[in-house]
Amino acid sequence: MALSPADIERYQRHILLPEVGGQGQQKLKHAKVLIVGAGGLGCPILQYLTAAGVGTIGLCDGDVVELSNLQRQVLYTEEDIGKPKVNCAIRKMKHLNSETRFLPFAENITPTLAPHLIKSFDLVIEGIDSFSTRFMLNKACMDVKVPLLTSAIGRFEGQVALFTPWRKDQPCYQCLVPTAEDADGNCETDGVLGAVPGIIGSLAAMQAILWLTGLRTETNKVTIFDGLAGTMRQVTLPKDPGCRVCEGSHKDSSS
Repeated sequence: MALSPADIERYQRHILLPEVGGQGQQKLKHAKVLIVGAGGLGCPILQYLTAAGVGTIGLCDGDVVELSNLQRQVLYTEEDIGKPKVNCAIRKMKHLNSETRFLPFAENITPTLAPHLIKSFDLVIEGIDSFSTRFMLNKACMDVKVPLLTSAIGRFEGQVALFTPWRKDQPCYQCLVPTAEDADGNCETDGVLGAVPGIIGSLAAMQAILWLTGLRTETNKVTIFDGLAGTMRQVTLPKDPGCRVCEGSHKDSSS
């Protein structure tokens, strides 16, 4: 489907970029992205992908808005307290881009739901605060060969990484974090500076756009942000030969 005159006007700043152009914008228009988590990370991810013209966006979260969310989940207001996050977020996004198709899933993702839900999308982005759920998504995305973009925050720091572990020599999320015991704390127990989710969520949205338009193909990099130090660095993550999730699974060179 070609871009309409309204599309050309709306996305002209993208189209002016030679690396994106009309062809890249069409890829975004035809893309289907599932965002798991409508909290501090999910809010900016959802906002920027909606604004960028991603054609279909699924949003999965079973939580309701709470007062303590408003310090960092800036998509919501006091009037939203007690209401499902998914419904509030999508209602507002329809005013931002009426051309985007939104698929609401006002429930927590489960091992039973995940494979059936994920296979309908081109990319899964998680912005959740549960390692068990991340591990479950990692395995489900690997099994159905859908890329997983993970984003995580804590205190003054955050990180973003994209995984396609069915590709040759590519790591999965559990090559980075083998068990919950290997991870640092979480926002609920350690706190987080309110602006950090905005930075990391925006970075995740950018990485998603680069992937969907074909401007980024590497999936073994972890971008790490340190707000106190004011630094950002990228490290290469090797595949863990002892990983209990991806080692011995999907060993082919398909992309």
